[in-house]
Amino acid sequence: ELFVLTYGALVAQLCKDYEKDEDVNTCLDRMGYGIGVRLIDDFLARSAVKKCRSYSETADMIAQVAFKMYLGVTPSVSCSSAAGNEFSLILDKNPLVDFVEELPAERASLCYCNLLCGVIRGALEMVHLAAEVTFLQDRLKGDAVTEIGITFLRKAEDRKHKRNK
Repeated sequence: ELFVLTYGALVAQLCKDYEKDEDVNTCLDRMGYGIGVRLIDDFLARSAVKKCRSYSETADMIAQVAFKMYLGVTPSVSCSSAAGNEFSLILDKNPLVDFVEELPAERASLCYCNLLCGVIRGALEMVHLAAEVTFLQDRLKGDAVTEIGITFLRKAEDRKHKRNK
């Protein structure tokens, strides 16, 4: 709760420190990455989850356990690729924007919650899953929902093949 209350002040300070939205977005992602790298140990200890056997299980674990544990919401998950390595987390409610009405017009390319992408990417990297994580839709920009895209960068076959060597 404290994090949600202070997050807006953090983003506002970054907007003062950096002229370009892209620089703020990068900084938020980098900060989130650092949080994710550290948070994964807490998550594994508190959740007592078993090893995920597929990207689908991993995406479900992020949505149903991690988001619920740390943000109190459970996004829905959809697979958006035939290869089974691209997923969307769709949030009907995003607690990080509870105290934000809209982005200022001059900050149209700001990805206000980009910290979440970094957290997910950092945590996944610590369990040896390289992923690209980006915002696909954002309620603050007028979209109907907030959608985070996760693309796992190695195919499941690549991981199995490496283990067999």
